[in-house]
Amino acid sequence: MTRRQLLATLPFAAASTAISLPQFAFAQEKSKLKITGIRLVQTRPIKPPPKFTPSPGSWSTQGVEVANPVSIYPEYKATRSLFAADNVPSFTVEITTDKGIKGYGNGGPGGGNVVVGHLTKLLLGKDPFDIERNWDLCWRATMSYGRMGVTMNAISGVDMAMWDIVGKALNTPVYKLIGGAVKDRVPAYCTGNDIEQHVEFGYKRLKLAIPHGPADGIAGMRKNAELVKRARQALGPDGDIMLDCWMAWTERYTLEMCEMLEPYRVYWVEEVLQPHDYAGFGRLNQQIKSTRIATGEHEYGRYGFRYLMEANGAEIWQPDIQWCGGLTELLKISAMASAYDIPVIPHGGGLNGAIHYTISHVNAPWAELFMPPPGGPKEAYTMFEEQYEISRGPEGIYTKPHERPGWGWDFEVAS
Repeated sequence: MTRRQLLATLPFAAASTAISLPQFAFAQEKSKLKITGIRLVQTRPIKPPPKFTPSPGSWSTQGVEVANPVSIYPEYKATRSLFAADNVPSFTVEITTDKGIKGYGNGGPGGGNVVVGHLTKLLLGKDPFDIERNWDLCWRATMSYGRMGVTMNAISGVDMAMWDIVGKALNTPVYKLIGGAVKDRVPAYCTGNDIEQHVEFGYKRLKLAIPHGPADGIAGMRKNAELVKRARQALGPDGDIMLDCWMAWTERYTLEMCEMLEPYRVYWVEEVLQPHDYAGFGRLNQQIKSTRIATGEHEYGRYGFRYLMEANGAEIWQPDIQWCGGLTELLKISAMASAYDIPVIPHGGGLNGAIHYTISHVNAPWAELFMPPPGGPKEAYTMFEEQYEISRGPEGIYTKPHERPGWGWDFEVAS
């Protein structure tokens, strides 16, 4: 055989080998399960936290000004609630099987209608263990009317529900299905502007919701800088500060803002541009040296992140497991990132199931958490610690997934 003939055979040989090996150990299992029902449900905690009125002046993403893409229109500037959708909710889907095992998954805004109106007919009768096939079927079937946004929100929910079923059927938490833990616990950062409460609780990493953008001019820039200065003073010199800019800035504004904030050692600036501006992110990532560019919360699937990668648009990727295509697609996004040593820190990653991904992957260093607002009874914070398996150590606050099967969520169906 000539060298050319030998080389010609290698791709086929490699492909044959790859096909013969299951992606995960459970792929060899014959589950003998069949999906018999899919419906949207409302859930509630089995033990709900106490209700209380937060302390006056405490931060809330709905009650205070936060920079956003709509800030250029004064009538919508004061709070996000003024322009946020009222009847395009996120959703929880319940998938039932013929053996009585039920799985639950959360998906993003508007996706519920796609689940009920389209994906249900594709998945009834299917084996929930066939996760890759089921995902691909949903992707191909919805491609004609949406490859990002609502259709991916829908796929995310059903994908997460099927992973929940597999975990429950095998009596195993999801993180053990995808490789097991690579660390004992995950360092966490807290998002929100109740800075003093978060530092007192023990966080050494804070992400601030930036209140002002280009529409507020130089006065807004100074107010942003004052907020960051306050966080640095509260944390001391060694803590990490991140900024959530929520698609509100421009390239020029970002350059000027980062220069102004350089004395405060900001770890990253997040979503400074609108998500489709891959070229703009690439230019900023090349020019800015005082901090890191992070984005991906509003990016969808491996193809969206491929665009981001080709533009060299970010040092840190932030897919949301409930929006990006579920765990199945998050794993593909992560594999692509790991080949380029790009950290993946999922949006809301301590809250929405992504903690199973984070604890099982080396290139996923931190998890995002939100605190109950200040002013509540001690029970509210004790329950928060129990829910997220909070512990403390050299990096401040840590979290980890529960050991219950599947996602390990502790709720009941309300309807």
